[in-house]
Amino acid sequence: MKSFWVLVSGFCFAVMGVFVKLGINHFSSAELVFYRSIIGVGITSAIMQVNGTGFRTAYLGGHVSRGAFGCIALVLYFYTISILPLAMAATLNHTAPIFFAILAPTVLAERPNNQTMIAILVGFVGVVLLLHPDTQQSQIWGCSIGLIVGFLVAIGYLFIRRLGAAGEPESRTVFYYSLSCTIFSTAWAALIGIHPITFDNFWIISGLGVSATVGQLAVTRAYKTGKSMLTTSLTYVNVVFASLLGIALWNEVLPLISWIAFGLIISSGVLASTANLTKKQTA
Repeated sequence: MKSFWVLVSGFCFAVMGVFVKLGINHFSSAELVFYRSIIGVGITSAIMQVNGTGFRTAYLGGHVSRGAFGCIALVLYFYTISILPLAMAATLNHTAPIFFAILAPTVLAERPNNQTMIAILVGFVGVVLLLHPDTQQSQIWGCSIGLIVGFLVAIGYLFIRRLGAAGEPESRTVFYYSLSCTIFSTAWAALIGIHPITFDNFWIISGLGVSATVGQLAVTRAYKTGKSMLTTSLTYVNVVFASLLGIALWNEVLPLISWIAFGLIISSGVLASTANLTKKQTA
């Protein structure tokens, strides 16, 4: 049952998407990333203090690079949430395992197996169906940005793999990721303008920060104590929760072909993730 902590994280990340969709009327995507990240800095700092993990690292360049790609991905993800149905934005964010499967052979010299190749093919078909001819022009733009998000998240996975292989503690990696996102998003927000926090919008950024933090803690616990393959497969419950919340709050009813595309993309992500996990466990 320990892997089912990921159900908690899936729900929390879906709720985070709701707060992003509400918050975009008051703040820019960069500002929302800042409020999300600054809370992460505080929590991971506290965890590192409790665990006795030092802040010094010999891989600062890797952390900063991962943070830069992650921050851009997060800002663009929040942007896609603002212009796409919540379920569609969440699904496109989960194309990252597909891009990782494509990049890994070149960057990490990992030879793809048959399951990985099938995953890539299924994911490609899903993306093609999602961008069907009847899709609105604004959604095509949003889907394109969403695919860029998936690609950038996959690059972040590559940096995480390298940092993990170098022996970097998980809490330190998350800390520097949150810190980098805080710094980059602050600079980004300063360039495009900062909006005031009022009594009318304070609850939105509070809900955003709390839901994102609880979700991160829950998924970390799931991966630490649960079965990796089951946990990875269950991460896609985020799309289910996001779909239900989108329908309930904004009546985001999508055509059948979009739901078929979601199913194919989610299936390909599960295949790609479990193929990668199987390889690591049998190596």
